[in-house]
Amino acid sequence: IPALATEPRFAQRLREHLEAEQLLDRRYQMQEVPGGRMALPVLEEKLSLLCLPQEMPCGLVRIQDPIPSRALRRRTPAQRLRDELRRLLGESWSEELERDVPRAWQRHGDLVLLSEDSLRAAPWEQLGPALWETVASALGARRLARRGRVLPGGMRSPSVTLLLGQDPWVEHVDNGIRYTFDVTKCMFSPGNITEKLRVASLPCAGEVLVDLYAGIGYFTLPYLVHAAAAFAHACEWNSHAVEALRKNLVLNGVQDRCCVHHGDSRELELRDVADRVNLGLIPSSEEGWPVACRVLKKATGGVLHIHHNVEALPAGSSPDGEAQHPAKGGGKKQRARIRPEWKRWAEAAAARIQGLLAELHGQPWQTTILHIEAVKSYAPHVHHLVLDLECRPTLP
Repeated sequence: IPALATEPRFAQRLREHLEAEQLLDRRYQMQEVPGGRMALPVLEEKLSLLCLPQEMPCGLVRIQDPIPSRALRRRTPAQRLRDELRRLLGESWSEELERDVPRAWQRHGDLVLLSEDSLRAAPWEQLGPALWETVASALGARRLARRGRVLPGGMRSPSVTLLLGQDPWVEHVDNGIRYTFDVTKCMFSPGNITEKLRVASLPCAGEVLVDLYAGIGYFTLPYLVHAAAAFAHACEWNSHAVEALRKNLVLNGVQDRCCVHHGDSRELELRDVADRVNLGLIPSSEEGWPVACRVLKKATGGVLHIHHNVEALPAGSSPDGEAQHPAKGGGKKQRARIRPEWKRWAEAAAARIQGLLAELHGQPWQTTILHIEAVKSYAPHVHHLVLDLECRPTLP
């Protein structure tokens, strides 16, 4: 960065002059340079305006390793990004552009994924590659991408554009589990971390799991790595997700305990194998319920984990019962009321599955609601729930 170097006895006077003329670059500290002189960082875009009194002898130097100021070190990444972009645009900066600067993003290793509505204003386009290099530098990333709208269709394929860098494959670590995927082909939902943590703590030793909507292994891997499931059947129809799933099984050393079924899970030919079935599809996994009933062990049954989006009235209207619900801003739990709509949906799902099992096996089955987990709010008054439903054949 550019700086003015002067003798130590003139340093304070030079600082005051640069501050008065708004030429001092406050992002960096004054520091000593070879020759015993003190160098004060100046704003490069204002060098042409520099006019110094003759009684303050100084020279222009370049500092290779500038020391960040205390204020700079205290800035949040969002503040640092805004300040760097403001410096890049100089006098072209406006309130409209400030509103267009992202305040949140996803980070996957050295790649930052921006939201679809950020940095869309026309002036940004005129900056060319310098814009993305500045954003990456401010956020400590080497690659940048921007999310678009999810493409229509059952595979929920993302529309993502690489802005900086060539390689779309990223790695993300959750709870000690490594996930790799092509960010332009597969989605990753950090909002499901509470459910992945819960799954990881379930007592699954010796059990066989069937994951009907495995994706890149969001839930398959916690079951295998942390919950100690003996074996998993992972079903997925998106070829890009299957490619990532196979890589992730190897990355985490569990490839020998999992069979990947590439295709529509509704056509899965497995029967009578599962102690536990994961149905992690929203807004509804209902089309998978008959398959889940078929793959459960007919002699002993098992547990279904049924994901569903349930619409409910605003909080505080006729609460009924209690459930574990994730606290905002962390993994700790707080007591939360089961809303009547949640309970009605869970009871209806239990009754429907009880009927499917009885019809399939020609004998009565019992279904028991073990737990209702609220994962997150998917939209206003719409909650992503998981129902843990125990299903057992009734003894004659």
